[in-house]
Amino acid sequence: MSQSRFFIALLPPQTIQDYANEVIQSLGDRYHTGVSKAPPHVTLQPPFEWSVARQPDLETCLSSFAIQHNAVPVQLSGFGAFPPRVLYINVLKTPQLLALQTNLMATLETQLAIANPQSKQRPFSPHLTVASRNLTRQTFNQAWEELRSHPVEFEFVGDRLTLLIHTGKHWRVEQEFPLTIA
Repeated sequence: MSQSRFFIALLPPQTIQDYANEVIQSLGDRYHTGVSKAPPHVTLQPPFEWSVARQPDLETCLSSFAIQHNAVPVQLSGFGAFPPRVLYINVLKTPQLLALQTNLMATLETQLAIANPQSKQRPFSPHLTVASRNLTRQTFNQAWEELRSHPVEFEFVGDRLTLLIHTGKHWRVEQEFPLTIA
């Protein structure tokens, strides 16, 4: 059976994606860093393998989930790091965002047996990655010093779940599932 890699995220509006892409490009130019080839996003369900033949089951589950859950406010505030490999724009852990992610992971596990063992071992840390590849300790420290005090503030409404699929070269938006607007 043919398998593909998928993940589920909240994608910010284009203006925020453009800002994140500028930061990614700037870090890449100066420190030769990179990120996974996906649009800037907040991961809700980390990458998982899934049968292409069962993709309709996944989409039905996500559609049903989305209509039962409200859109969530998302606040980006400052930069953060997971030393020594990841730099990101910090996403505030609001109760609404935490509940959406917890409920989504529970639904996927219960209905489709999709589970991420690492996610069960550590708390959800929402973030928008700007550098995660080719970082040495030295370049990580230099880039982190540059970013750590740089102000950044954005807000948006996470009004849709986005299912992304890996093409073998990059991540592509496969489908979006609108959340209920309260």
